Formats: sequence, C-alpha cells, structure tokens
Amino acid sequence: MDTEAFRKLVAESREKFAPGDLDRAKCADFLKHVEYVTLDATAPASAWAPLSQALSNGNGNTRIYYLSTAPSLFVGIAQRLSEAGLAGPDARIVLEKPIGRDLASSREINDGVGAVFAEHNTFRIDHYLGKETVQNLLVLRFANMMVEPVWSRAYIDHVQITVAEDLGVEGRAGYYDKSGALRDMVQNHILQLLCLVALESPNSVDGDAIRTEKLKVLSALKRIGPADVASKTVRGQYRAGLVNGKAVPGYNEEVGAASKTETFVAIKAEVENWRWAGVPFYLRTGKRMGGRRSEIVVQFKETPVPLFGEGAAGPNRLVMRLQPDEGVKLWLNMKEPGPGGLRIKSAALDLTYEEEFGVRYPDAYERLLMDVARGNLGLFMRRDEVDAAWEWADALLAAWEEQGGEPSAYAAGSNGPTQSALMLDRDGRAWWDPE
Repeated sequence: MDTEAFRKLVAESREKFAPGDLDRAKCADFLKHVEYVTLDATAPASAWAPLSQALSNGNGNTRIYYLSTAPSLFVGIAQRLSEAGLAGPDARIVLEKPIGRDLASSREINDGVGAVFAEHNTFRIDHYLGKETVQNLLVLRFANMMVEPVWSRAYIDHVQITVAEDLGVEGRAGYYDKSGALRDMVQNHILQLLCLVALESPNSVDGDAIRTEKLKVLSALKRIGPADVASKTVRGQYRAGLVNGKAVPGYNEEVGAASKTETFVAIKAEVENWRWAGVPFYLRTGKRMGGRRSEIVVQFKETPVPLFGEGAAGPNRLVMRLQPDEGVKLWLNMKEPGPGGLRIKSAALDLTYEEEFGVRYPDAYERLLMDVARGNLGLFMRRDEVDAAWEWADALLAAWEEQGGEPSAYAAGSNGPTQSALMLDRDGRAWWDPE
C-alpha cells in the first residue's frame, strides 16, 4: 500500500463508522497529514530512514507509537526507535495485549520496552477499559449513595462476569492456538473488569490512584492450585455446530490439527479481603457460543424473611451490559397489577445508553487513543498490575498442566461444556443464567 491508497482507506472508514458526524472540509485537511510508510520491523535502525523522514516535519508535536503487532516484536521496535533517534523523552508507546504469554515473558517485554520508554510514557491498552459501561462502573459505585453501602459481602451473594463470543478464531489460529482463552481474555479483559467491580474507593480519579486500588484486588485474588482446579475451573473446546443458524466447523478443523488449547473457560474466583471474603466471582468466556454478549451481573442476597411466601420474590440483580447494547438494568420485585392477592413479578429498570442519551458516543478505542494523546494513564494497565495478573494466571496454568487431561467438548452455538453449569453457588443453584 502507498500513501494515497491508505488515505482512501481512511476516508472510506470514516464514512462507514462516523457518517455525517464530521466536517468534510476538516476531514479532507486531516487526510493531507496522513502518510503511509512500509518498514521491516526487524531491520536495522539504518533502514528506518523513511519513518524518520515522515516524522521530520512534526514541529515538536508529541510522538505516539501504537504497536498492534505480535508481542515478540515490541522490544525490537522500541530499541530501533531509540537507535533511529525517534524515541525522545516525550514520545509515548502503546502496547496491545497480550503482554507476553506468562510472567517471565511479560517481564522480559516490560524490561526491554522500559529501557527506552519511561513507565509514564507506556500505555498498555485494553479496549474493554474504554467501554462506556466499564467507565460508568466507577461512577455508579462512587457517585450514588444508595449503591456503595450495599457493595460488599454483607449484601451481595455473587458476581458473574461473562464475555461470550459467537466468532471462532477467524484467521488468528496461529496466535490463538499458542494462547487459549485464559491468556487471551481472562488474564487481561476479565481480570480488569473484576478489579473495577471489587476495588475500594480511590482517593481521587487520578490514574495512579485507580491503578493502585486495582493492584490491591489482584494481590488479594486467591490462587487456584492443583487441589482446587477440578472443582473451581472448567476448560472447553468447541466442536462443529450451528451459530446464528449457520453451520461452522470445530476448533481442530479451523486450526488444522488436533489441539488441546481451550476456547472456553469458567472459573470460580475469590477475592480474599474484608469486603469480599466468601463472595464467589464467577468468570466465563468462550468462543463460538450461542451469542455475542459481555456483561457483569451483581446478584444480591435474598430477603432474610420470605414475607410473601417461599420463592415468591427472587434476588435483586444489577446487570451492566458491555456489548452489544451498552446499558444498565436493575431487577426489582414488584406486585403484579390486579385483584385476587399479591402476585410478585421480577421487573427491570432498564437504562440503554443509546436511548437515554440519544447521541453517538465514542468507540472504546477512540476514547483510549485520545487519552494517550492527552497523557491520561487512568484506563491503562501499570506494570505491577500486569505482573500481578500473570502471577495469578500462571498458577492456574501450572495447575492445569499438573492435572493433565483435555478440554471438554461443547457444540458451537451452545453455552459451553455441560460441566460448567454444574459449578454451583453456595445454595446449590447453577451459577449463571443468560440475561
């Protein structure tokens, strides 16, 4: 591709994803500043002259390098940027997940990149943290007096965090087969969501204040060892089936080999601190499931006395939908209208972002990349956070390795292996229900 072809692609993308939102004259002016440079990321710094030339008229503007590449290239690119004189003290680097495949490789990457870019100029991006509902979680908790006082083990029965995808590996087989669901989704996306649910009130909304509280949650996350792995985790791998009415192949057919890589994980996690001791956090993610859905469900305890009869009033639930339609739903027990006694029905107070605010709000990546430009680190992972998440994930990976065995099969288009529905909460009930 050359510069003109790339400018055309940018213009077409703008029309597709932001039709009518922007001034066309300003967009045309913006495109004049777009240049496309082809480089070999592994070539010596002397071969990076085209990039130096493209950046030569920057007039002292902040330089941001966004590395949406294989993690194995992160350190080499950072070093070559430095050798080519392109990594000044104000330059920033953005690293796409995953940061390595375990704690050791993560530290190697962070050490190498950190030798060139200071920590305050390193932005480890996770697009889930840019979603409106995820950011609203802090506001919901700490800007509403009716919520935070009941946000603890005294009133909450359990928390469910689900990231379900209807897609398969979609051309990423080479990467995914070496990664699996735990490394690809749980170690970063899902643990970050858990942190935002469980963290204590930060002293401010400053980036480091929030990240320090998230680190405390990760440090309190109970390790799952060989003795507990069978009762607290389920691994699965999809087989051929029907997704949205379309026949799809199994995972082994997609990757072209017999594989033991998990495409589904269900985990019963625990945060061992005073606020959350004894409250299960049920984490679930999978590919080729019955639908695309990401949500956080906070289920409260039932009333201490069944005033209207056993089972008449179910537990309250607060549901935060991350995708596909972002919003918040609070399930309350209400009396059904009409005579002839009290009939209780669970009904929802439903807030959908698009309906409530009636405006287009930024995509997660839009917000995060603007935060990089502004130097706001609040929605990006600090190095010690990444280390703590990998320490927990490594313990589980080691336990799986010691246990042996293969992931359980599940049909594409289903809700995962049947064993995962047998992970029960304290009262013996199945722990998830699609919302």
